[in-house]
Amino acid sequence: MDLYKTKFLTLKSTISSCGHNWFYASRENSKNVVVILPVIQNKEEDEILLLITKRPPLIAEKTAEYCVETPAGLVGDENQDETILEAIKRELLEEAGLEAEEIKICLKKVASSSGLTNETSVIAIAYIKDKTLKMPPIDDNGIIVDRVYVKKSKIKEFLKEYENKGYAIGAQTLSALFYLE
Repeated sequence: MDLYKTKFLTLKSTISSCGHNWFYASRENSKNVVVILPVIQNKEEDEILLLITKRPPLIAEKTAEYCVETPAGLVGDENQDETILEAIKRELLEEAGLEAEEIKICLKKVASSSGLTNETSVIAIAYIKDKTLKMPPIDDNGIIVDRVYVKKSKIKEFLKEYENKGYAIGAQTLSALFYLE
């Protein structure tokens, strides 16, 4: 049952298996979410592109001022016929300014917070040989504040260092890193 609707989210209620009311958020304007781990292939050592973001819910609740994430976005929010692969390529170009030579879809139904939302994500790795920007990346209305290239062998140290600085780490980012070879 719909309880409250906005342009982008609907607060809903359902009955759980034990008969209790369960409240959750649903995103009505998209078919799915894509999360992309950009791997820049270098002769010496591959690099991972991470985004530093400022997410209003984390800031409002004083959870963290910044979050470490990867490029991500909605599938079909602007074009209902958009495919997952098209969304991956679009988001990579928009948020990173990059194009991939190869895209590997790792998982298709990652629930980041299954008690809070019905939304699931597709996790993909984008293999990139040339990190020359194809277009200037967007800041997504001030959400993306920085882009950081991290050597593959240093990724765990980087995440721990930034967590110690008070940054949140995106769950989907960790899901994507799990599939890094």
